[in-house]
Amino acid sequence: MCGRYVSPDEASIEREFNLVHSEWQFPANFNTAPSQAVPAVRFRNGSRHGVLLRWGLVPFFANGKSGRYNTFNARRETIDSSASFRGPWKYGQRCILPALGFYEWHVNEDGTKQPFYVHLDDQPIFGFAGLWEGETCTIITLPANELMAGIHNSKSRMPAILTRDMREPWLIGTPEAAAAALVAYASDRMNAYPVDPRVNSTRNNDETLLDPLPAEQD
Repeated sequence: MCGRYVSPDEASIEREFNLVHSEWQFPANFNTAPSQAVPAVRFRNGSRHGVLLRWGLVPFFANGKSGRYNTFNARRETIDSSASFRGPWKYGQRCILPALGFYEWHVNEDGTKQPFYVHLDDQPIFGFAGLWEGETCTIITLPANELMAGIHNSKSRMPAILTRDMREPWLIGTPEAAAAALVAYASDRMNAYPVDPRVNSTRNNDETLLDPLPAEQD
């Protein structure tokens, strides 16, 4: 799953994703959480555009009302059959959510949870594959690779991270081309290390959340 991540500032997103200038302005968010407004990239009128969406997809049958149907993750295995996601999937309502990295929690033997920060070697700024409905969105998840299975040992899931060459197929390709983009990112292109549990609270939101724990606390 993916329930917390680090979002870049607007200028970094525009450069990385070659966006038409967007009327938005925001700083990097080091503790992005569900229900917050998050930057997303969509394809409209022949070009990529940036838009702010609320993280937590509200399906059409909820009539725009937030509540128990809000979903911040969509399982890869059921996006074409789930009542909440089959519409956005069928109609190509696909988006990319830019990120610098994300957090995941490892369950220790004593039941406590240790947060890890995960980022990529080959993409300083990358994109999660997402779906949108109205002004809301969700991040797609899939079975974890070897690295993430060791970290997210409670459910062994990870977000769908797009390689650079799969960004375009995801945004504007056929359903078959988009589905081919939904594969686990290679473990050897990812890095992860434990971070301070301060990240557990969204009240904490600064760059020090990314600092590795000292070795004796690891």
